[in-house]
Amino acid sequence: MPKILIVDDQRNMRTTLAMMLRGVGYEVDEAADGEQGGASGATGAFDLVLTDLRMGQKDGIEVLRAIKERQPMTEVIVMTAYGTIESAVEAMRLGAFDYIQKPFTEQELLVKVQKALENRRLAGEVALLTREFKDRYKFENIVGRSAVIREVLGRVVRVAPTDATVLITGESGTGKELIAKAIHANSRRADRAFVSINCAALTETLLESELFGHAKGSFTGAQTARKGLFEEADGGTFFFDEIGETPSSVQAKLLRAIQENEIRRVGENKPIHVDVRIVAATNQDLLKAVSEKRFRQDLYYRLNVARFTLPPLRERREDIAELLGYFLDKYNRKMGVRARLSDNVLEALMRYDFPGNVRELEHMVEQAVALVQSGTITADDLISPPSTATRTPASGHPSEGTSRRMLANVVDSAERQAIETALQDTAGNREQAADLLGISPTTLWRKMTRLGITFETRS
Repeated sequence: MPKILIVDDQRNMRTTLAMMLRGVGYEVDEAADGEQGGASGATGAFDLVLTDLRMGQKDGIEVLRAIKERQPMTEVIVMTAYGTIESAVEAMRLGAFDYIQKPFTEQELLVKVQKALENRRLAGEVALLTREFKDRYKFENIVGRSAVIREVLGRVVRVAPTDATVLITGESGTGKELIAKAIHANSRRADRAFVSINCAALTETLLESELFGHAKGSFTGAQTARKGLFEEADGGTFFFDEIGETPSSVQAKLLRAIQENEIRRVGENKPIHVDVRIVAATNQDLLKAVSEKRFRQDLYYRLNVARFTLPPLRERREDIAELLGYFLDKYNRKMGVRARLSDNVLEALMRYDFPGNVRELEHMVEQAVALVQSGTITADDLISPPSTATRTPASGHPSEGTSRRMLANVVDSAERQAIETALQDTAGNREQAADLLGISPTTLWRKMTRLGITFETRS
């Protein structure tokens, strides 16, 4: 039988509500003030909390915050005789299931209670299914229980067993490579290579050589013949990140490789057959790029067979709490510490628009765990804490210039820390450090040059 907690500083109101709910079979406990109610509700012992809005030192909004920060699955209904649109919006924004204004009838309350408990039951079933789902389909690194994420994962399960070419679109930092890896992990190619390349990271000449390989002497410095990444990916999956940045000349050769399942090394005419599944990702509007003659139309249609569009984090805020907990646990274990979050962190992050999306949130948590002094992370310890300078203005979005500068600082800081740590752990061996970071030695060298990192900078 569902268990309900009533939080109200008026004894008569608590007693009346408790009798009403026990009369229809619910198990009910009572709390005489916000302090007791917040502490009891945060234990996870209750399916539903009914809390008055106006109480003594700790009001219903504070009770709601305390419960949702520690027990996001517990439903909360806020009761008030001082109902305003502003308080209703605030309660719902912080996670309340519903809002009811006194005086209310028994029937009105019971209907809302029944709906809240049904929502709690379904959420519990979804959580259980999600754990089993992730274990079965190797989605352990994809965090979230929002409807849009469940829909994406459901499509991964349907598309992955096929050999359909996949195009993944979405803003930077939304997790496009994670989806690509999930598709590979659930395909018939799962036991073969998953090869990736960032098309924006290399010049036209280097990109062509990396993709297709080259013959000995085909250009200055080509002292030996070399396989390309297409050959390395034979039988597996090839992931093209930032496909929209591919130069026009390389687009034509890429189209041929996809259509004919064959490549030619730079400097050779002999075709080489390859069996590769293509997954591509972009944060650009490729149709616009096609109309502007920056991207081949025939290549676009070859790529756009199965389409996935990942939403920005600001459009799935219900996943922020789960992502926050996931990253906190990850970096606590990685750094051997036990950092915890203060009461104001989640509320602050819920007001923030995350121009860098999930990647930005991860970098925030990583740096906060590394630098926190007291063991408790506050909003001010985060790399880009929501403040008057970065909160969403009335238009609904931070200024473009502010967002870009903020994201650049976040990315640079996190990359510098990760590279210096990898160099330290590998005694300055670039190849080993690159392998530890999951990038190529060329990419590592380029990042070190841009960030001004030398072997002497490691601590």
